[in-house]
Amino acid sequence: MKKTITLFALLGIISTNLFAQEESETEKKLTFSGSVDAYYRTNLTGPNGEDAIAPGTSFANLDGFALGMANLVASYEGEKVGFVADLVFGPRGEDAVFLSPFLRPGGSSNIVNQLYAYWNVSDKVTLTIGNFNTFLGYEVISPTANFNYSTSYLFSWGPFSHTGIKADFALSEDVSLMLGVFNDTDATEYNFTGDYAVGAQLGYSGQYLNVLYDPSFFEIDFTGGFDVSDDFFLGINAAYLSGEDDGPGFTGVALYPQLATSENFTLGLRGEYFAEDGAFGAIGTGVDDSSVIAATLTGSYVIDNLTIKPELRLDSASDDAFLDNDRMATKSLGSFVLAAIYQF
Repeated sequence: MKKTITLFALLGIISTNLFAQEESETEKKLTFSGSVDAYYRTNLTGPNGEDAIAPGTSFANLDGFALGMANLVASYEGEKVGFVADLVFGPRGEDAVFLSPFLRPGGSSNIVNQLYAYWNVSDKVTLTIGNFNTFLGYEVISPTANFNYSTSYLFSWGPFSHTGIKADFALSEDVSLMLGVFNDTDATEYNFTGDYAVGAQLGYSGQYLNVLYDPSFFEIDFTGGFDVSDDFFLGINAAYLSGEDDGPGFTGVALYPQLATSENFTLGLRGEYFAEDGAFGAIGTGVDDSSVIAATLTGSYVIDNLTIKPELRLDSASDDAFLDNDRMATKSLGSFVLAAIYQF
């Protein structure tokens, strides 16, 4: 009888350990992450308050103390399959998914930044279906992955997201290829036009050549960067977008030199040239063939999971696009942003 009791006790201990081990492995695969951000913004050479004006780029455009977004990401990484559910709340999140709630009556995906599932067919091939952020450009929607807090014209007027299917191929240790078919750019919930876009990305050692052919435009984009030294990094982004039937488009290039001065502080500059072809409407001049040069100097100070970013920005357009302190039209605007970003 004692032997039987001992045997059952031993089996119970083994079962409990196996269950705990299985539960622990499951917990490791299912993860939750995200960020919150807020900022203060003021114009230095233009009006604030009711007449405040901001550069024609996405995010960080509100006056005074303002909210960015709360970003909540749930992801599961299995041996062969997985998913990502990326939700956003707040002004930055609303700007990021600007088309989602309007395309389908009663649409609910106005908080969905990304929502996709994937299958690792092999060590070298992965299939992904759903909604995912664009593969074009140097900057992204989440402020945790950008060095500068305010965003560039290239990012703001390139695509934000795609809904469709893509295949990623690891051709070698250094070479990668992505091929995809998507709904119209930035449309989240469904294909409301019946048209499709196709995209491709060729990567080599951290440098990427991207192509997107949408029914309304064609874009080619280069994104990359180089570690000049242990403390100095240079990022590069260049893009050309042409509208359908010779419609308006843009050409732009941006450089991102960044110098780490200590373990906690990095100083970076974004220098960008952006030119409209026709009345594209990105700069806000109201005339055809305008251009803008924008210089953004950003400091990044890291305290554990919190990053503080003070930022000075100067936008200088070829034509009147802003207002000065006397509320008169002018070609340039100086502004300051202080942002706080917490990542978990």
